[in-house]
Amino acid sequence: MPGTTIGISMNYGYPGSISRHGDEVSRTRPVKEETADVKFGAPVIQNTDGSVQLFGASNVAADFAGVAMRKVKSATIYPYQNFGFYSAKEPCDVLERGGVIVQCKWGTPTVGATVYVRTAVVSGTSPADAEIGDFGASNETGNCVALTNAKWSSDVDARGCAELTIITRQGV
Repeated sequence: MPGTTIGISMNYGYPGSISRHGDEVSRTRPVKEETADVKFGAPVIQNTDGSVQLFGASNVAADFAGVAMRKVKSATIYPYQNFGFYSAKEPCDVLERGGVIVQCKWGTPTVGATVYVRTAVVSGTSPADAEIGDFGASNETGNCVALTNAKWSSDVDARGCAELTIITRQGV
């Protein structure tokens, strides 16, 4: 049987999937009203009213509250369970500590390396499909912030997914 039938490497999982059980701390918070959808595996911040929203251009490392977890939501969106999202006012499960799969959009993550979140998209400097809130593995000075409470825990798989470990919780 040819190797392409069986495969020779495993993917890590889908964005937002918990990767290590036993050390996970998560909370469910509503997505802020009138805000963008929060995709599974996206970085989020927590607002003073307890709601969450996407990590944005003006946020700093101390604002990082966690990663939106992948949860089965309902049969009405069954085909999109692996790359789903939370809409405004929906309850959003947020991983605050532990291991989670995310997409690494630039750079090459290595175990123990710094995790960056994009805060700006600059033509000619940023990758073509770059978006604010993307996770990355190299410092694009002025275009991203380094998270102080998270580290990469793997390299990337064939789909660009990698394991990220949130070491300590921030906020409540």
